[in-house]
Amino acid sequence: MNSIDVLEPLFAPLAALQNLIEAFDNRGIVIGGVAVSILGKPRLTADADAMFLLPAKKIPELIEQASREGIVPRIPDVEEFARRNRVVLLRHEESGVDIDISLGLLPFEVEAVERSREYDTGSLTVRLPTPEDLIILKAVAHRPKDMTDIATVLNAHDDLDTERIIFWVQQFAELLEIPEVLTELEDIIRR
Repeated sequence: MNSIDVLEPLFAPLAALQNLIEAFDNRGIVIGGVAVSILGKPRLTADADAMFLLPAKKIPELIEQASREGIVPRIPDVEEFARRNRVVLLRHEESGVDIDISLGLLPFEVEAVERSREYDTGSLTVRLPTPEDLIILKAVAHRPKDMTDIATVLNAHDDLDTERIIFWVQQFAELLEIPEVLTELEDIIRR
C-alpha cells in the first residue's frame, strides 16, 4: 500500500486545500494523517488537517476563499467558533471530507510554514512541513496515534535534525507543563 492509494479518496479535497494555501501566498501547510502518509508510512485518514498563518481578522476572507474552492463551513457560526478556538471547521462539499484549519501564530508555527515545501506524489502536490516539524506538531498533540505517527516518520528518515525536534518539544513541554511529552519523545527517538 502506498500513499497514493491511501490518499486517493482525499485527492479532490486536498487539491482544493492546496489551492486555498496558494491563494494565501503559501502561508499554510497540510498536517495530520495526510502528512504522515507522505512523509512517513501510508495510513488511513478520513479527514484533512492544515495550519494557516492568518490573524483572526482574516477569518472571513479565509471562509470566503474556501467556499470558492468548494470548502464550506460545517458548523453554524463557524467564524465565531474560529475566533474563540483558532480552528476553522470546514467540509469539502463534493466529497463530504472534513477539513480542519488551525490558525497558527506561535514562533514555531511561523518557522514550520516558512520551512515547508511542496511534495509531489505524482497525482497530487501538497505543501507539507518538514519531517522534523511534523514530529514536533505530533508530539505536542500527544495522542496515542500521534506517538505512533512520530515513530513512523522517524523510521522513514535517517537524517533528521533531532536537536531541533527536542529543542521545540522541550519548549512546548515546559510551556504546557507536560514534561512527559519530552520524555516519551526521547524514548521513541532512542528506539
